[in-house]
Amino acid sequence: MSPSLRPSGVLVPLVTPFDERGAVDVDALRALADGALDAGAAGIVALATTGEPTSLGDAERAAVVAACAEACAGRDAVLVVGAGTNDTRTTISRHEALADVPAVTASLAVVPYYVRPSEAAVVSHFQAVAERSPVPLIVYNIPYRTGRGLGASALIELAATPNVAGVKQAVGCIDADTLRVLAEAGDRFAVLGGDDAFLLPLVLMGAAGAIAASANLCTGQFCDMIARGLRSDLAGARPIAEALLPLVGALFAEPSPAVIKAGLHALGRIPTADVRMPLSPASTAAAARAVELLRHLES
Repeated sequence: MSPSLRPSGVLVPLVTPFDERGAVDVDALRALADGALDAGAAGIVALATTGEPTSLGDAERAAVVAACAEACAGRDAVLVVGAGTNDTRTTISRHEALADVPAVTASLAVVPYYVRPSEAAVVSHFQAVAERSPVPLIVYNIPYRTGRGLGASALIELAATPNVAGVKQAVGCIDADTLRVLAEAGDRFAVLGGDDAFLLPLVLMGAAGAIAASANLCTGQFCDMIARGLRSDLAGARPIAEALLPLVGALFAEPSPAVIKAGLHALGRIPTADVRMPLSPASTAAAARAVELLRHLES
């Protein structure tokens, strides 16, 4: 793949639907991918956190990637595959395996979690992976999940690293480090919003787009908002952001992707709202609130 890749627009990290027997429903997944792309998404992310990859077996992971690759094939669509873990050797192995996925455009590689390496060690980890990967990396910076975040200096160093295309920035706010990266990392490096409540202001400050879990629902509205933001059309984008904000809050009221799946199931787009343990299904109240907001947004 081209080392000049700069992903932009909305990339949808798809949920993994399960059928009534608890198996991955590949047909439903393919329909979700087609629907997201038809609604204007620039691409999709397979095996992102929203897709519950840590609860999938190897064969299931392969089936998810194959279904998403089939949806992207023949379209001008970006396919990103989650391929990071907290072990460098395994992360390199998963990246090397992407050479056998013809439609893949990039990987999403999370900061190594739980073991809490130093920031310098995390940079070295990504540089080692990037050197061996057949596709560009999008670094996933989400310290509240991993226990280790990357500051501006580390991200700017990675921005200068060959085969690193960007970062999914999910630090819980728009902070000074994020603004510094937007100002100093250069146009080749794509900053993609990962906190759904802050997507529009981040784009207005120079981000290239978003990897937005909430965009599993109301995909067209998220795409419209980001497209307007990229054109600096604040007057057009702001009402959309304000309308979507309550939904974003509702979808993350309980651990993701439980409420997102409840909304998709209520709309008839996936066969069950099931998540795999250790996650638990959305509560009745959380699901009802999300569905109420969805009905209003889609009316």
